Amino acid sequence: MTSVKPIATPILEASALTKRFGGERQMFARTPTVHAVNDVSFAVQTGETFAIVGESGCGKSTLGRLLLRLIDATQGRVLYQGEDITHWQGAKLRRLRREMQIIFQDPFASLNPGMTIGQIIGEPVAFHGLVRNASERRERVAQLLTKVGLQPAYAERYPHEFSGGQRQRIGIARALAGEPKLIVGDEPVSALDVSVQAQVINLLESLKAELGLTLVMVAHDLAVIRHMSDRVAVMYLGEIVELAQVDELFDAPLHPYTQALLRAIPASSPHERRTRPALQGDLPSPTAPPPGCRFHTRCPHAKPRCSQERPLAETLPGGRQVACHFWRDVQNAGGGAPLAASVSTKLNERLAIYREKQAALAANANP
Repeated sequence: MTSVKPIATPILEASALTKRFGGERQMFARTPTVHAVNDVSFAVQTGETFAIVGESGCGKSTLGRLLLRLIDATQGRVLYQGEDITHWQGAKLRRLRREMQIIFQDPFASLNPGMTIGQIIGEPVAFHGLVRNASERRERVAQLLTKVGLQPAYAERYPHEFSGGQRQRIGIARALAGEPKLIVGDEPVSALDVSVQAQVINLLESLKAELGLTLVMVAHDLAVIRHMSDRVAVMYLGEIVELAQVDELFDAPLHPYTQALLRAIPASSPHERRTRPALQGDLPSPTAPPPGCRFHTRCPHAKPRCSQERPLAETLPGGRQVACHFWRDVQNAGGGAPLAASVSTKLNERLAIYREKQAALAANANP
């Protein structure tokens, strides 16, 4: 008799998640309704790095905050380890805060300038009751600073005394203070220099392996996403249009929007010519999203049906999803392997630093 292996419960799930802002009546009119996230569903598996990508204004950061319950959903549910956390309050929500943390995009604005680094990192340690006294708190802060590559003596300093990369490491240490199982990174390296980006990415990868973390990375830089993610969800105007394993998505994108994003990756050579134009036009306003497929106003393959009927996500073998009426007709329209190979100079620099770091780790592991 063949035993059936049980399917593991995802650590995090979004089910028909929707968020709208505005729409309140003020005097004689209503404020515009912003359709930030619309009917989004997906599951994140334990131990994976799940990326959410898209243009600025597509709703990806709002989605990240919905997943953490930092803001409440208008409709839909968020499940953590199989439990519906959508309406948790009080002690339950405080416990959730310990297990799910966030790394903010801006390392300059996310740290309280009036607190020392020791106070910033030590506050969640004390709040969640992980230490018994001030001495243990100082020791734990020193351990966390060391873990993110900073000196324990930095605990007595203030945020303004550090560079952007150092501040982001402090933000990572603060996120780790509660011993979380899942961390959402809201574009954690976009405000940093290229060399510092690579260092922070390597740090996140090593911490993930060491601590068994699950990462949800919100980003618009596809070069970062390609070499650190397991699966990628592509968002456009509040909706997920494609979800796939990272290599599948970069080598053979199915949705026209994904293809356009990949064509927008800078060529490695200034003499290389693009055979097809990158994404054209501006993102429509989320206060008045187009009917039907929201991408049809910018899609080079749009047909009358696209403006009349919203495409539902189709699940393909292997779990890949795509929301396009005509993806079978346009799947070879470009943006895949040939252009994915033409990565930017920035990515080459990141990869070189990453490989050097991995080689050093391997050498230390096998003296």
